[in-house]
Amino acid sequence: MTKVTKSEKRSPEMNETGTITKAELSDALFDQVGLNKREAKDLIDAFFETVGTSLEAGVDVKISGFGNFQLREKSARPGRNPKTGELVPISARRVVTFHASQKLKDKVDPKL
Repeated sequence: MTKVTKSEKRSPEMNETGTITKAELSDALFDQVGLNKREAKDLIDAFFETVGTSLEAGVDVKISGFGNFQLREKSARPGRNPKTGELVPISARRVVTFHASQKLKDKVDPKL
């Protein structure tokens, strides 16, 4: 396995929709880290499975230098159908929120 320096690292290529898929993340691991394609796919799948399982169990996920995935309980509330104006109840639910770390915020919007 060859060591890749920070200056040699490149971000995965965006597809025509302007997003990066799990397959493209796997390809980036193949290119940058030297894992074979199967290992790269398994690593990405295991990562997202672990994050999803943790959140499902009610455990917040904190990734240093990236951000936090947290669960939030939303209470039931009245809503309104915008077309008819009819009141519609919105049930209580759990939602996942993401808060970017300061490092990630600085990468996305560097102060010049």
